[in-house]
Amino acid sequence: MTRHPSPEILISEVGPRDGLQSVKATMPTADKLRWIDALAAAGLREIEVASFVPAQLLPQMADAAQVVQHALRHSGVRIMALVPNLRGAQAALQAGAQKLTLPVSASPAHSLANVRKTPEAMVEEVRAVLRLRDEIAPGVPVEVGMSTAFGCTLQGQVPEDEVLRLAVLLAQAGVDEIGLSDTTGMGNPAQVTRLFKALFSEVGALTGAAHMHNTRGLGLANCLAAYEAGVRTFDSSLGGLGGCPYAPGASGNVVTEDLVFMFEAMGVNTGVDLTLLMAAREPLRAGLPGEPLYGMTPEAGLPTGWSPTKTAAINRN
Repeated sequence: MTRHPSPEILISEVGPRDGLQSVKATMPTADKLRWIDALAAAGLREIEVASFVPAQLLPQMADAAQVVQHALRHSGVRIMALVPNLRGAQAALQAGAQKLTLPVSASPAHSLANVRKTPEAMVEEVRAVLRLRDEIAPGVPVEVGMSTAFGCTLQGQVPEDEVLRLAVLLAQAGVDEIGLSDTTGMGNPAQVTRLFKALFSEVGALTGAAHMHNTRGLGLANCLAAYEAGVRTFDSSLGGLGGCPYAPGASGNVVTEDLVFMFEAMGVNTGVDLTLLMAAREPLRAGLPGEPLYGMTPEAGLPTGWSPTKTAAINRN
C-alpha cells in the first residue's frame, strides 16, 4: 500500500461562513449541509461553517446552530465558527463548535463599522470569551483573525507597528492563534512577508492563518509570500466566494481550488483531493443558482497526467 505523506499545511475552508454571509441570497439549509458534506469528503480538515450573529443582521447565518451540529458528524474535521462577541461565543460553544474565531480589526474605522467597538475594546471582549471558554469548554481553541492588517478602505494605510502592538495585547490575553487578514485586498507580497516575519518575531508559535483576498489579483502571490515567511495555515473559499459587508470593495477570498493546486503543484501536501474538491462546487451551485463562482483551476481542469505524488517526486529531484 502506498503511504502518502502527512499534510504539510492546513487549508481552512471559510466559504460556508465568509462566503455565504457576503452574498445577497440565503442558501437553503439542506443545500448548505450537502455542501459542507462535500467539502469534508474532499479532505478538508478545518471548515468555518457559521457565524453566530443576530439573524436580523445576517439572515444567511440564522441556521448556525443546526449547521454546526450537522457538521460535527464528520470525524477528522475541526468545525469552526466566527463569533463577534461573548453572546455569540456562548451560543457557538453550546452548539458544539470545536474552534472559535473572533474578528479584531487593526483599523479603528473598520472595527467601529464591523463590530461597533474599538480594537482595544475588542481585546477586552476576547478576554471575556477566553474566560467563558475556560469555564464551559476548556480545550476549544480561540483564534483571532486580525482584519484589515494590510490596509483599510475606510481608513487607508494601517501602520504595521499598530498591527504588532495589537497582536502582543492579544497574545497577552491568552489567545491560541493570531492570524492576519487582508480584508480589503490591499496587501502585496513584500508587505505580507515583512509583516508575517515581524509577527513571528513578536508572538512566535501563536502566529496563525493567512487570510488573503484576491481583490486586486494578488491573493495567491500573497499566500505564497506568507508560506515562505513560515505560515502553514491558509484560509480560502470554494469558488472564491466572500468579502466583508462592512469594508467597501472587499471582494473575493482566495479560491480554495487554486490554492490547493498551487501548493500540490509545488509538492507541498495539503491532504485535499482536488477532484473531489472541484466536485464540491456542484452542491454550492445548486444552493446558490446564478451566483458567480471563480477559479482558474476549475475552468482549465487539471493538467494531463496530473498526479500530486509525481509532482512531489519531481520537485524533490
